[in-house]
Amino acid sequence: MTWKVIRNETQYQKAVKRMMVIFHAEEGTPEADELALLLVLIKDYEDKHIKLPVLDPVEVIRLKMEELGLKAKDLEHIIGSKGHISSVLSGRREITLKMAQKLKDYFQLPAEIFLPTG
Repeated sequence: MTWKVIRNETQYQKAVKRMMVIFHAEEGTPEADELALLLVLIKDYEDKHIKLPVLDPVEVIRLKMEELGLKAKDLEHIIGSKGHISSVLSGRREITLKMAQKLKDYFQLPAEIFLPTG
């Protein structure tokens, strides 16, 4: 099939379905070339039309704490004292770059999630 710029949801869904079919194409095959093109076209469409929600860093921390069964004191080695943790979790104190790096490593999530936007 000859692929063109994806302009609507129907074309997008068709491209995604085809991508899934040929996802494990061997390098050097026509399917591998088609896959490479589809990945570019799909990414372009998604960048223009699909907006991901902005995540609240504190909410992400709370969700991960709940998921892992952690208490605030379990984050002392990342954020600092109980008071400091309380200030961060209540939104009174910003997450620093150093904290974001440690949170990234601890929770295995991109550091950008923990950095303030704007």
